[in-house]
Amino acid sequence: MDQAASLVADVLAFIAMDRSTDDQFNTLALRLFAYQYQSNTPFRRFCQRRGATPRNVKTWSDIPAVPIDAFKATELRSAPASPTEHVFMTSGTTGRATRGRNFHPTLDVYDLSMTRNFAQRFMRGTGRLPMGILFPDEQAMPNSSLAHYLALAKSEFGTSDSRYFMRPEGLDMQGLCATLEQAEASEQPYALLGASFSMVHVMDALREQGRSFHLPAGSRILDTGGYKGQSRELPPEDFYTDLSQLLGVPRNCCINMYGMTELSTQFYDNGNATLPSVKSGPHWIRSRLVDPLTGRNVASGKHGILVHCDLANYDAVTTILTEDVGLWANRDETSGFLLLGRAEGAAAKGCSLAVEEFVKAATA
Repeated sequence: MDQAASLVADVLAFIAMDRSTDDQFNTLALRLFAYQYQSNTPFRRFCQRRGATPRNVKTWSDIPAVPIDAFKATELRSAPASPTEHVFMTSGTTGRATRGRNFHPTLDVYDLSMTRNFAQRFMRGTGRLPMGILFPDEQAMPNSSLAHYLALAKSEFGTSDSRYFMRPEGLDMQGLCATLEQAEASEQPYALLGASFSMVHVMDALREQGRSFHLPAGSRILDTGGYKGQSRELPPEDFYTDLSQLLGVPRNCCINMYGMTELSTQFYDNGNATLPSVKSGPHWIRSRLVDPLTGRNVASGKHGILVHCDLANYDAVTTILTEDVGLWANRDETSGFLLLGRAEGAAAKGCSLAVEEFVKAATA
């Protein structure tokens, strides 16, 4: 078995565990760092510029965090390109022509990461549920990580009558309302999943029609991805209040997923009865809050930019500097974090400087 195959097998085994210790996480993180340092040339050059090598990086938190926009600037991969690899691309809706790309030689790791986490955080121990998907399918968006994520949710956790309500011509509101009527009349919980902007379109259409539903107890809603300029933007309090009132699902069952194309693991909250909700991930991802100018952890109780170390991101880079502001929920990193929006001002400048540094190193 070659090095890459051995690492994939070990990452799969790690994800399959119920929990892990600090030492177990650290050991695998350092193995992945050594592999990516050896095989991923732009990443190695960036690390060398930072003075970080497998000899002196002693813990996962020492691994240099690659700024998220580096995925737009270059190909971050450890395995050579292959006709069978899967490429997830960012949405490209932020006004930037270049789209970030995350290469997956195999989807086995991504899929196990998604299903293990989703089963616990969204399904919460229930069996299969009828599901409505408010997003295009993989045929329409083959390079969308969210399309793949939702397809997995439907195939692995949905009943046979689960279906998509997003067509090429737009939202199938008539079909959705008919399905919600049937769900409302039954005692079977129903799950509605999709992009946040799709939920806004559904709520607007229901108001125009003067309609609302009261879905059975145990029903739940998952939204993700924000608005991306594809709908009007709602403050979180209004969004979850309206979602709950129009669909009859308690706010503690309106769950938000925080993920990104550049990672292979997602974060969830436990509902949005209280805002901002606390986001947390499974045992194979860990986070830091840093000052983007220095890369150092911020002081306890201070806002910082989120850095995630995702062991499921075995081929690209494990450790990513986002552009998202966070705050530890209870002044420690074991309790999860509050997601407070995008970096602005000095923090945004720090993220931009980190991208410039990466590009200089990668192209040197």
